[in-house]
Amino acid sequence: MTDVTAEMFRKHAEKMEKLTLSKYAALSSQTKGRDKPINECPVRTEYVRDRDRIIHCKSFRRLKHKTQVFLSPAGDHYRTRLTHTLEVSQIARTLARGLRLNEDLTEAIALGHDLGHTPFGHSGESVLNEIVKGGFEHNVQSIRVVEKLENGGRGLNLTFEVRDGILNHKKSGKPQTLEGAVVSISDRIAYINHDIDDAVRAGVLRIDDIPSKCLRLLGATHGERINTLITDVLRMSYDEPFIRMSDEISASFDDLREFMFKRVYLNKTAKAEEEKANHVVRALFKYYSEHIDKLPEEFKMYIDEDGEERIVADYIACMTDRYAVNDYVRIFVPKDWV
Repeated sequence: MTDVTAEMFRKHAEKMEKLTLSKYAALSSQTKGRDKPINECPVRTEYVRDRDRIIHCKSFRRLKHKTQVFLSPAGDHYRTRLTHTLEVSQIARTLARGLRLNEDLTEAIALGHDLGHTPFGHSGESVLNEIVKGGFEHNVQSIRVVEKLENGGRGLNLTFEVRDGILNHKKSGKPQTLEGAVVSISDRIAYINHDIDDAVRAGVLRIDDIPSKCLRLLGATHGERINTLITDVLRMSYDEPFIRMSDEISASFDDLREFMFKRVYLNKTAKAEEEKANHVVRALFKYYSEHIDKLPEEFKMYIDEDGEERIVADYIACMTDRYAVNDYVRIFVPKDWV
């Protein structure tokens, strides 16, 4: 019987990466490492270890109660920030596998890319960006979460490649790995298509409202559109040092995104509760700015380094929708009125 040691599993996985992955893939054995060096796991590669750290952190679990597009939807099937994250991960893993990139790194980036998102989705993000000195962006906040705020203020100590992919997942970002670029394009593929699905369910949109050229080129159903976009990215990017769509598909996808902004993301029905949500965020920010002592210790430990405004923004950004509402009620609504 072969004498099996735990280290054999990680070493075998690293060997298989070298043998099977594209020359453009990021190999776990060649990571740029972590800010704080740690002993190697005998079984898991570095990127699998990061994936696991993200899945088991509190910020990941809180995504299930954070808005994707529709605030407080009356239904069980609307996307939340967590289901969005899982759909991004699924699309990104499919692309990474097809392009022979590092699927573990891709998955870790995808699962961590929205950890810093605020309650009430981009509405909450916009309010904090407006009132916090230095601005607020959810991708930058996601980095603060994994580097500082998680794990009792110690952070998750992730590898450079995962942090780089999280920071640069927005369309304007420039990730240093193709795995990061895969997550960026997967994020857009996921949210445009699942937001169409949710908007139709909410009665905000009909499929027939979508420009006919987009339906013709990309597909008339959710599955057809995702398949078209994934297939196009694979066709254009296989064995290449970039991730892209063809010009025709990219132009149609941009048209679809523009349509969604006009008809859904800025729609009065979809955003009916947004002003109330904005008020909640503003009120909580003002309250905790004036009562710093009320913040949990793991947040206050960074006041001298980052300033009170940033720390208050950290605390509010970590809240789920319902926690923010409940906290607002606790602070501002007389108990006899509740």
